[in-house]
Formats: sequence, structure tokens, C-alpha cells
Amino acid sequence: MTPTRPPLTTLPRDLLSAADYERLAPDFILPATWAWLAGGSGDERCLRESRAAFQRWRIVNRVLQDLAGGHTRVAVTGRTLAHPFLLAPVAAQKILHPEGEVAAARGAAATDGVLVLSTLSSLPLEDVAAAAPEALRWFQLYFQPQREVTLDLLRRAEAAGYAALVVTLDAPVQPASRRALAAGFVMPPEGRPGSLARYAPPPRRELGADDSVVFQGLMAEAPTWADLEWLLAQTVLPVLVKGVAHPDDVRRLRALGVAGFVVSAHGGRALDELPAPLDLLPAVRAAAGADALVLLDGGVRSGADAFKALALGANAVVVGRPAAQALAVAGALGVAHLLRCLREELEVVMALAGCATLADITRDALWRDRAGEDTSC
Repeated sequence: MTPTRPPLTTLPRDLLSAADYERLAPDFILPATWAWLAGGSGDERCLRESRAAFQRWRIVNRVLQDLAGGHTRVAVTGRTLAHPFLLAPVAAQKILHPEGEVAAARGAAATDGVLVLSTLSSLPLEDVAAAAPEALRWFQLYFQPQREVTLDLLRRAEAAGYAALVVTLDAPVQPASRRALAAGFVMPPEGRPGSLARYAPPPRRELGADDSVVFQGLMAEAPTWADLEWLLAQTVLPVLVKGVAHPDDVRRLRALGVAGFVVSAHGGRALDELPAPLDLLPAVRAAAGADALVLLDGGVRSGADAFKALALGANAVVVGRPAAQALAVAGALGVAHLLRCLREELEVVMALAGCATLADITRDALWRDRAGEDTSC
């Protein structure tokens, strides 16, 4: 069974924003796949709050500012990027577009962006690197049950020219998406992890009668602090940690020497009661320190959203579902166009807010919108 429409090769005039890609994407994706992509865990409270958090803030305009030297450049892990929008590590992208992660990488390269490739990419990490050598690529790493497999993935990413590692830690247990289950979604063969295909599955863990499937089962293979310390000792690549929410964890990670932090709710697919990433961002920034690299992943749908994240402490933002939707609609062309739209939206907001550079975007540019909030004691 195939989607009703093949990917576009030219873009219609009314395709102008991430919201437009979200509107069109269901026409290009099978209904069950759309449920997998759009859904979150539990009651999807975190998924909703990740978007709603941006609506609690407004942006204050400034007048008579000299913006002649304005730009959106940002320094990240020793590289200067043209704009602060990175593509999130979305798994199984061949179920969204025939070229999968290769098309996403090419779209990022066309706009001087960064692709963060998932361990669960439908294409092997070497194939993505070879097909889009001009793309700046980071590798998102899930710890594997066998340490030798984790190390081999790391060595392969290094050899293929990936410039940084993003270690995801917030989903050692993956809650089910009720929306995807209700739609009957089953991962098709083309969505299976290409980078893991060469490895034998780990030995089956036998549980006792009184053992928990979660604690003695799934969590028995979850990484620990010792695993992260081991990983940091294995590579000279910058290592960012994704999914950190508690300031105590941030301080301990900073002491270990991680290169940066990605404030994330795993796309609303992990702990459903987690606060919105935007709400967590100021505390993470305070714990990390002013000079740390902090990225925001979750709920960004516009240049104005990115502006708010930067004002609250992020150096850059990571875009997941909008990029996946753009990929489904128009492949590399759609991804490149989405990134260009986001950058241009950010430039307009910066100009109206009197900010010539990303460094000029501060908390003073925001106004807290308390309309509709319950202010009773």
C-alpha cells in the first residue's frame, strides 16, 4: 500500500511555512504512519504542552535600531553555522520518503544546516555520509546492550566523518504511542535500522516469576553514569547529551566534560508528565553556565518559536516533526525550503525586535502572556 500522492518535485505557491507542511503531509503519508509520526506517549500531554509553552510568551518590538550588519550565524562545536536550525534525529525516514535520510541530509546541506542522524536511521550511516558528503552531519547514539556494538557504532561514525555525537538518555524505556497502536502501525521492512543490520541481536534475557518486565527486563540494559564516562573516554568528538531536564544532572554532566546539552522531551514520546522543554530551558541554562552549548528540541514550528527559545537560553534549536513532514511532502527540496522559511521568519522577527545577531536576543525581548492562566491562590 502506498500513499495517495507521490512526493512533490515543485512547490506550490501556498506552501509557505511549517504549518503548511503539517497540513499537507497526511496526503503523502499512510494513515497508520501518520499516527506513528504525529503521536506521543500516554495521553500526549507533554506533546501538547511542548507547543503550548511557546504561546505563553510574546515578543516585544524595538524601534530605530541599526541592523545593517544583521545575520543569523551561530558558533556550535567549533563550527560556524549559517542559522540556528538543526534537523532532529528522526528514525526510519524511508517510510516517509523513498530516499529517506539521504534526502534529509541533502536538504540540510543546501541551506548550510546540520543533520543529526539517528541510530535508528533506515539507511546505514555510511550510506548517508557517502550520498551527501557536503552535509554537516552529527550522529545520534543510543547505547546498545553490548558495549562492543556501541563502540563499533562510534568508530563507524568517526570514520564516516560525523562531526559530533548526540547521546540520547531520556528514553531507556519507550512508552507505547496509543495513537499508533490504535491505527495498527507496524514498522515496515524499509524502516528497520540500517546501521544496526550487521549486528546480531543481544541474548534474550530470562525473567524470573517475580521479576518486573521494566526494572529487571528493559532497564537492565539501560546506560548508567559509568557507561557515559566510558564513552567519553573513547572519542575526541564533541559529545552532547540529549534529554537532560534536572539541573543536578546538568551540573554532573558538565563536570564530566560533555560538550553540550539538548533540552528535549523526546518529541513527547517518553515521560508524558515531563514539563515542556521550553519551560525547562532556563533552569538547564542556569545549571550549565553561560558559556555552555544548550540546544532546544521540542515544539519549534516557526522563526518566532526559535526566537523565544534563544531568548530563554538556547544557542540553537532542533526541528523534528516539521522536517519529517517536509521530507514526506517534497524530499530534499521540502527540507531545504522548510529551513529557508524558518530562517527567513527568524530574520523578520529579529529585525522587528531590534536584534541584529543571535547574541542580541535576550530575555528582555520577551513578555510573559498570562491571558487565560489561573492566577488564583
